[in-house]
Amino acid sequence: MTVVDRMRGALRGWKQDSGAIDAAAEGTRKTAGAGMLPAILSPWRPGGNIQAMPKPTPQNLRRFAETPVARRAINVVKARIAGMDWQVRPRRHADASDPDLQARVIAGRRLLEQPNPQDSFRTLLEPLLEDVIVGGFGAAELEPTGNRNLPLRLWPVDGATVAMEAQWDGDADQPRYVQTPFGASAGVPLLDRELMYVRLNPRTHTPFGLGRLEVAFETMNQFLSANRYAGKLASNSVVQYALWLDEATPQQHERLIRYWQDEVEGTGQVPILSSANKPEVLRFAGGTDADLRLQWQEFLLRIIAGAFDIPPMLLGLSADVNRSTAAEMAEEAFQSAIVPVAKLIAEHITRDVFSKALGWDDVEFVFNDLIVRDALDDANIQVQLLRAGVVTVDEVRRMRGLPPLSLDNENTGGVGAATGDGSGVSGGDGSSQSGAV
Repeated sequence: MTVVDRMRGALRGWKQDSGAIDAAAEGTRKTAGAGMLPAILSPWRPGGNIQAMPKPTPQNLRRFAETPVARRAINVVKARIAGMDWQVRPRRHADASDPDLQARVIAGRRLLEQPNPQDSFRTLLEPLLEDVIVGGFGAAELEPTGNRNLPLRLWPVDGATVAMEAQWDGDADQPRYVQTPFGASAGVPLLDRELMYVRLNPRTHTPFGLGRLEVAFETMNQFLSANRYAGKLASNSVVQYALWLDEATPQQHERLIRYWQDEVEGTGQVPILSSANKPEVLRFAGGTDADLRLQWQEFLLRIIAGAFDIPPMLLGLSADVNRSTAAEMAEEAFQSAIVPVAKLIAEHITRDVFSKALGWDDVEFVFNDLIVRDALDDANIQVQLLRAGVVTVDEVRRMRGLPPLSLDNENTGGVGAATGDGSGVSGGDGSSQSGAV
């Protein structure tokens, strides 16, 4: 097949796909899943859209993400956010008298708890967070179903296969994204409301985000090289010394080498040598731990920790950590590494899932752990506000995602749902100990 034939086939595939944009998309998934081949074997291919701009070097990013240090730095953020308690609640400007508000809140929680037939909210969120941290290109497809109880299906998408339409002008009926899965002759165009694309560290000179592993890319390469050299040196695969035989003939050299390889090496026996002069050992290095370049590796680990916005303590460097500084470093890691990513995900779910895809402008998604971290301090503040008459008991219960006392529990269906007066529906991995105001 010639290049011309490939171009014609790509153009025909683009025309066929573009004709299906205006059709109803209910019940049909458009993107390709990641079940066929891993992303490391899925390079970006332009297909029929020559104006799409790819995300560079996804293969190397995927490889580095599987190394121990990078995996630890990624899991510090990903595991913490994926395990957070969350809730779907009415927004502050929502009309509390709207009779359908509570139904939208419950439906929003239900669609996140069951995003698709094979995923839970956590299994949907973890690959999304992985792509955001690694390359700054997290993506999920939003598939309308037409079901009032489950109006959407959410599918995780490999962000490295998603390209952007360079000339998109904001028209909601024109494709903004193009997904080109591995082996496809043409890309799949997607509207703005059909894909949730999360960018970390957005910039003006490029439409793509900047992942934390991208920032640490060069440093990770240097660390892996230093660690590989130290491993070879420690396992004695790199010889750091030699034997000097003074005034020995070539025949004697050859005979000694054969004797050492055949009789001594790997046998554990004591070698017996006889010569006129004592052999001398020449060392190429000091023979100490300094040869492993441990301080250089520690310095690289500190740079990697800075690229991931976490303290070096979380990567195993605890030499300068004591009881008084450990708590401050943990709090710094939460505020600098976890909170920004969690808020970014929450804002995208609120805007892309609820506002754009469903048209619900009065419902929002929040992580409860971002509102308050210390449950005891939060409870003491609420008790003082109750004693001072600033808030009522029902308002405090609403902050915690609980229904007011005046609401019959049978009407909630036992799911902790609240009424349309501004209360929320909580969900997640743990019980809701704190809520939003």
